Amino acid sequence: MQVAEPLTAAWRADLHLEFTFRQQKSILSGKRFNGPLVVQKPLYPEGEGVCHAIIVHPPGGIAGGDELFLDVASGPSAHALLTTPGAGKWYRSAGPWARQSLSFDVAGTLEWLPRETIVFDGAQADLRTRVDLRGDARYFGWEVLCLGRTGSGESFRRGSVRLQTEVRRDGRLLWTERGRIHGGGALLDAPAGMAGRTVCGTLVAASSAFSKEIISACKEVAATTVLPGILLARYLGDSSEEAMSVFTRLWMLLRPATTGREASIPRIWST
Repeated sequence: MQVAEPLTAAWRADLHLEFTFRQQKSILSGKRFNGPLVVQKPLYPEGEGVCHAIIVHPPGGIAGGDELFLDVASGPSAHALLTTPGAGKWYRSAGPWARQSLSFDVAGTLEWLPRETIVFDGAQADLRTRVDLRGDARYFGWEVLCLGRTGSGESFRRGSVRLQTEVRRDGRLLWTERGRIHGGGALLDAPAGMAGRTVCGTLVAASSAFSKEIISACKEVAATTVLPGILLARYLGDSSEEAMSVFTRLWMLLRPATTGREASIPRIWST
């Protein structure tokens, strides 16, 4: 049975977060929000050096016309890890686009590790991410995209997804990518596209350098490309759980090599 887009007025939600490093502790020093996008109480499961925060969208799904804006600043030496409590759901739209804009200004270390994004058949989803790095800042982030609710027998036959990501360091463009996936379009089955698969994902790691040993280890886990200051890994398959597992394994390799800290799995992932 088809699940229609919820009959609610479109929402705009803004969340602005600022992390700073004070007295040997990374703290959430600034928070402003408007609309249904909030952050839970900061957590310190791995000590005071890293602040974990969970971003929550209380409606649980994004409908046509909704707009979400997340702006995060990580100051010098500050280390923040952000995640979400569950999958993001993009509902079928009667026509209007739904939009999510992520803007990260990083002078310390920022990790954006959300759960998967599920795009319902008929959704109109626009996802944009911009990362501005300063000095020797470090960033880890990923996006796992599920086209249709395959567990319910739904395929992505209508609608569209627009994706745009760019990473800059001190104003200089390191990497950018744009794409558009049409529901029922040729790209879904094309060998150079989705090749009949329903889940795709990209992991982005930005650091001053990656050792040959780490690059080799990452290539054993997933398809990996290295550019100056950027490491990219891809997933293409039919399982969001597998995609999350692959990216988590990569993160567990990259994090200690670039930050000196072992990976600490967010507790919310186990609930």
